[in-house]
Amino acid sequence: MSRLFTLSMLLFFILALSVSVCCVSEVSPDGNDQYPGQEGDDMSNKVVKTDEEWRQILTPEQYEVTRRKGTEPPFTGEFYDFHEQGTYICVCCGNALFSSEAKFDSGTGWPSFWAPISDQSIQTAIDTSYGMVRTEVMCQRCDAHLGHVFEDGPAPTGLRYCINSIALDFIETEKEQE
Repeated sequence: MSRLFTLSMLLFFILALSVSVCCVSEVSPDGNDQYPGQEGDDMSNKVVKTDEEWRQILTPEQYEVTRRKGTEPPFTGEFYDFHEQGTYICVCCGNALFSSEAKFDSGTGWPSFWAPISDQSIQTAIDTSYGMVRTEVMCQRCDAHLGHVFEDGPAPTGLRYCINSIALDFIETEKEQE
């Protein structure tokens, strides 16, 4: 009975995902914006590109992680031991994802955050790859694979968003002039 329930839930999830993908519209059809709708976006504009378009704008490594759900090796990414103040954005679409204020050293070799910048910035899905059950984290705007979230993080959320550096870009907070 539980196997039937699991299969039913999986089919329901696939159907729901299919419907949501079919109903999105493309942002910036002229292609002039590197990160369309970045500031003050209400997340209603999905970025939809063909596989070939993603290959043209991303490096091969970025494409492998964000579009094919790959993982960069631990302790190799640009942001795992990075301590500047600012905002981490999606490398694919510029969506604001995480604040440096929520970043912490988890010792895992990937940038870790205890919360996204907004609940509307990310989406999650069950990932059963590699014989494990994990929660995948994706960009809400362009569906880029970012990493995974685990329930072993610090207060106040108890969550650890373990994110691939290569899926991120960074906007430094402007420092006040003295």
